[in-house]
Amino acid sequence: MELTKNFINNSKIIRSTIFVLIGSALLAISSKIQTPFTPVPATMQTFVVMFLGIVLGYKLATLTVIIYLIEGSFGLPVFAKGGGIGYLFGPTGGYLIGFIFTAFFAGHINDKKDPIVVFLYLLFSVSIIYVLGLGGLWNYMGLDKNFNEIFLVGAKPFLLIEIYKILILTVLSKQLFKIRKFI
Repeated sequence: MELTKNFINNSKIIRSTIFVLIGSALLAISSKIQTPFTPVPATMQTFVVMFLGIVLGYKLATLTVIIYLIEGSFGLPVFAKGGGIGYLFGPTGGYLIGFIFTAFFAGHINDKKDPIVVFLYLLFSVSIIYVLGLGGLWNYMGLDKNFNEIFLVGAKPFLLIEIYKILILTVLSKQLFKIRKFI
């Protein structure tokens, strides 16, 4: 009996570790799928962060994002334009930190939620990225700038894209929750 419990616990740890590493790789790949706009490129990372939240749940999704940020901080070129600790203090640093909270909140969505509620959860989740991202961008560009200037550079070009991403995830959410049950 004890042997069976140990085997089940070990297999769950191994499975979780594999999914965290796959999620980290997905974040790195999604950072390279980009449209350069301004100091902040449009990438698929916000989609993947919310996807990871839905699929992995809040604990594993948050851990995955933290591992991803650690990899980038150590210099691995997993961010949109490279890697290194200085990247977290650049124009996109606030957005990257926001990924942690977005994964956490998106990970609290469950399969019993109505699609409208899922949409609203995802909208709230991605909003955290933008609140922290705009704060970091404002600090980077200079606090003498007014908020409207920062918003025009760091949020406005991406809003329609984010709505599409959220709609896609909302439509797919019932299927994505089935993956979470496997994990």
